[in-house]
Amino acid sequence: MIKTWTFFIILSLFPIFIFSQQQSNRLISKKDSLLPGMSTSIPFTLENNSAENRTYDISVSTSNPQILPILTKGEFQIAPHETSVYLVPLRIATETSQGTYTVTLNITDRNNGISFTKISKVTVSGNRNISLTALNSPEFVKAGETIKANFLIKNNGNIPEKFILESKNAIIDQDSEIFLSPGETKQILISRKTDPQLGKNEFQNLNLTVYSSDDPKESETAYASVKVISIQPSEDDIYHRLPVSASLAFIGMRNRGDYNDGFQGEIYGKGSLDKNNKGQIEFHVATKNPVEYSSFTQYEEYFVNYKRDHFLIHLGDKTYSSSFLTEYSRYGRGAEVRFDINKVSIGGFYNHPRFFRDIKDEFNVYSKFKIKKESEITAGYLYKIPRKEENVFAISRLDSNAHLSYLTGKFQISKNLNLLGEVSYSKTNKTEGTAYMIQAQANFERLNGNVMYMRSSPEFAGYFTNTSTFNGGLQYRISKRLNITANFVQDAKNFERDTLLLAAPYRKFLQYGIQYSYTSKGTVMLYSGYQKYQDRLEPKQFDYDERFYRLAINQKIGNFQINVEGQLGKTDNYLTGFSGTSRLYTANIGFGKFKTSFNLYGSYAVTSRYQLKNQRQVYYGANIISHFSPKTYLSFLYQNNYMPEYYFKDRNLLELLFHQQLFPGHEFDISGRYTLQRGDLANKDFIFSLRYTLRLNVPVQKIAEYTTLSGNIGNMGVKKISEVKLMLGSHLTITDKEGNFIFKNITPGDYYLEMDRSTTEINDIPTVALPASVSLHHKENIFNFGLTRAAKIQGHIQFTEPIEKNDQINSIQKRKKESIIIEAISGEQTYRKICFIGEDFDFTYLRPGDWTVKIYRNGLDKRYKISTNQFQFTLKPEEIKKLNINIVKQQTEIKYQQETLKVGYNEIKKQK
Repeated sequence: MIKTWTFFIILSLFPIFIFSQQQSNRLISKKDSLLPGMSTSIPFTLENNSAENRTYDISVSTSNPQILPILTKGEFQIAPHETSVYLVPLRIATETSQGTYTVTLNITDRNNGISFTKISKVTVSGNRNISLTALNSPEFVKAGETIKANFLIKNNGNIPEKFILESKNAIIDQDSEIFLSPGETKQILISRKTDPQLGKNEFQNLNLTVYSSDDPKESETAYASVKVISIQPSEDDIYHRLPVSASLAFIGMRNRGDYNDGFQGEIYGKGSLDKNNKGQIEFHVATKNPVEYSSFTQYEEYFVNYKRDHFLIHLGDKTYSSSFLTEYSRYGRGAEVRFDINKVSIGGFYNHPRFFRDIKDEFNVYSKFKIKKESEITAGYLYKIPRKEENVFAISRLDSNAHLSYLTGKFQISKNLNLLGEVSYSKTNKTEGTAYMIQAQANFERLNGNVMYMRSSPEFAGYFTNTSTFNGGLQYRISKRLNITANFVQDAKNFERDTLLLAAPYRKFLQYGIQYSYTSKGTVMLYSGYQKYQDRLEPKQFDYDERFYRLAINQKIGNFQINVEGQLGKTDNYLTGFSGTSRLYTANIGFGKFKTSFNLYGSYAVTSRYQLKNQRQVYYGANIISHFSPKTYLSFLYQNNYMPEYYFKDRNLLELLFHQQLFPGHEFDISGRYTLQRGDLANKDFIFSLRYTLRLNVPVQKIAEYTTLSGNIGNMGVKKISEVKLMLGSHLTITDKEGNFIFKNITPGDYYLEMDRSTTEINDIPTVALPASVSLHHKENIFNFGLTRAAKIQGHIQFTEPIEKNDQINSIQKRKKESIIIEAISGEQTYRKICFIGEDFDFTYLRPGDWTVKIYRNGLDKRYKISTNQFQFTLKPEEIKKLNINIVKQQTEIKYQQETLKVGYNEIKKQK
């Protein structure tokens, strides 16, 4: 039944005579800024200057058929010497474009047949309106397949526009720019490749965003969510496991002319002992090194530590430390324990140093009190026992057992300022000593800085003795591009380091300057400063002071990182007693290509720092690391020599490393090196190693039991239910003659049950949606479903348009290809199609049951109505449901008021 729209609004539906001196400004404004889709009235001013009544016949026309007069014909009377306003009601179609149009009033006098016209201009405003709808996407895909999702975009405005398409996680399968006229729609396809190695089933979201190129801030975004089913699932383990690696290496070394080789074994593990990760354990076993120790080989080590909640214990080798002043770093074999009780921690350790001959044993106890999150105070006591051999006391600083007490504190004064400090007192049978340290750290918006000062007395029995040190750094940001920096370092002279490695040179260093970022990828730095380097070893290789200027430039050009530096200084050489200039120039270029990183280095120097004045030195080298695959990489390093300041440590001259993962859990490494050993300036040694590593996940706790999934496929009118293949993750099974199936020894977890349709008849369909999500958390789990015959929906979209006289948009509607969206829903299943008027549609392979079909307008003209926009019915097996969708143009019925209503004002005559 056609719904009748009845218009009763008097000022909009038929001529009204308003008597006044002049046309109202409010009526005049109606012609401006009209919006598409609205109805309005356009005023015309009419005058009767004669002395008799006039009756006129009128007709209305417009310059655009999308601007439709609601009344195209009418008549009116006007009294002598009166001025009236005639209102023409109009309807502006939704698709009317922005612009200026004309409305023409054709007037004929009934008495004498004289005709004349009046024209009024109307302006239709621009209206931007875009809609984006997720149209169609698969319910699921398998890992490795491509997700494809369709979206529908429509220009609901009246302005032709260029739209920009974007997606953050998918590929748009067309140009990212499209042009749509008013009312035009377009389907957009986006796609995303899924990872075939996906270990867990998951949902993946695809998104599409669209916005106008003229108005980027106004955007629309739509999403499509799709299940991705793993084809190689990594099933949850019923055991909680601990990662452990075990390796065996064959090592050979030529050490100062002597060759040695042998095997070294190593076991390392770190992880938790329970599924809640509360009990953390770490252990390491490295057997005796068959060659001379260097920085490139592993020394013998044994330790295990365990931490749980508020308790920690360590047994074996480690670097033990009580405090900065008393024992900053001492590698040895011992034990450590700590208890945390609310804000208080109590602990201690025993240590037998392995690489320091002056101390035999150490005992430490301490208590820490946490004031707040970043503030705490620690009080402790350290007891040192020296070795008693006769030749030791001659060079040892300890004349007897040493007692050291210390107090440390860390305080957060404000969010920008932190203070740290320590005081300590030591006592032996013959001496007493003290030491203190204070450090401050500041971090403000423009200013960052830190400063540390330490001093110890000549008789202090701690890590430092009869020395002081001062370190500090300051950076002030003048602007985003310009910084001022200053740094000062003064090393401590007397400290009790381990004898495993040699001592670094004594250094006193001051540097200050500016940093300027001239581009986002380029920085220039200009520094001035002073440095002192003094060799601690005998015979000394260098001892000099130097005042210098340094210029450095860092620039990234494409894939290349370039660093260039030049330094000019005046050097006072105390080793030889002469002074001179020192010049250094260095360049470093790094880039990556073909899964390989390259770093090239070169340096040229003319210095007066060492044995000769104006001594020339050239250094160059390269480092190449290539990852052929995630399982294979090769590393190559070469450097011709090193500056003498670094001879206290082991240095690589040539290194080749190759790593290969043979298969998961099994790895092979081969390495070879030419080195300069610590303390040596010229003699080269060679080290090579062959290593096999086995990586295990050792079960430490059983956290679940295996489960089973069984069920039955019921026959709901199909030919067979036997030999149907079902998949559950990586598990397969086939039904027996009665349709029974079972999966055994399944790890508990969430899975998707799938059916191979190639093992059923082409029109057979399960009674539940597959893949179906199943949660296996009980020992025995049951899932039943049936097989039936699929149904179908077919239909036709019919357009009915009654013939009306003077309908100016009939021709346009006949040419226009209108469409609607048809949606079929049953439970969680949803199917959508865009269907064109006058064409057939269908939905195939539907599961029997209750279905709802909804019809959406998809921007259908408001004057057209969908007779029935929703159907509900029950599909039976193999049923073909016929639907007819009728779209009709709504008829407009106008009812006239019986008498003409006049609204006016008395005419005010001019005063003579």
